[in-house]
Amino acid sequence: MSATVLDEIVARTRADLEQRKRDLPMAELGVVGNVSPAGAPSAGASSVSSSPRPLRDALCAPGIAVIAEFKRRSPSAGKLRGDADVSQMVSAYERGGAAALSVLTEGPHFEGTLEDLRQARAACGLPILRKDFIVDPYQLYEARSAGADAVLLIVAALPRPTLVELHEQARELGLDVLVEVHDSAELEVALSVGADLIGVNNRDLRDFSVDVRRTARLLAEMPAGIMVVSESGIASAEQLRELHEQGVQAVLVGELLMRAPDPELALRALRKF
Repeated sequence: MSATVLDEIVARTRADLEQRKRDLPMAELGVVGNVSPAGAPSAGASSVSSSPRPLRDALCAPGIAVIAEFKRRSPSAGKLRGDADVSQMVSAYERGGAAALSVLTEGPHFEGTLEDLRQARAACGLPILRKDFIVDPYQLYEARSAGADAVLLIVAALPRPTLVELHEQARELGLDVLVEVHDSAELEVALSVGADLIGVNNRDLRDFSVDVRRTARLLAEMPAGIMVVSESGIASAEQLRELHEQGVQAVLVGELLMRAPDPELALRALRKF
């Protein structure tokens, strides 16, 4: 995405968010958390996500873990699958050896919904990352209510004070946080807010170009103790082998699996390195 497209998506997200807040106030989301900001649910509220499945723990298995992504379309590739049934896809991912799931919930540009996340939660036992353009604490409560175990925070989409606030509140709600970066400056910001699970997006947000070597370049700047997820452009077992040898703990794969005639077999083939 170019910076212009990113700005457009974030602006649309904010506008849609205001309507969702009016339709369903935060106090009615029914989330159990450790914090109680103004208007937040009470500690006695019920929650479909009261026992999160930690994403970070799931990525610690030997080898390189795969976060398999469900997304209906993307701004760059268009519609990815005509018969995209959430339950069938995530079940195939689980059988294929995915360590965790990522579910796109942004609507206007990716055709995702929170209902996709709910269905994924009901269909499998893997940790689920809500992948969206998170800009407001309300979305964290939405994520927990819908069954997410983790959320994505994109450094390029957030002022640093907002990133700090969202990172802290997500952790207090029991959500793991994958902080996404694209360059050295963004990595510095992510590290400064205490991120220990960092996603390197190999897609350039300015021109849509993909360079998987971006992960290796930024990996050299990571301090010890950081878990790294390589995102975008992953299409072969050979790439997984190279990334694993470089020290990457996990990859996030979406388009390859969404386009595959048999997602389970495609994932098994990807993991054979």
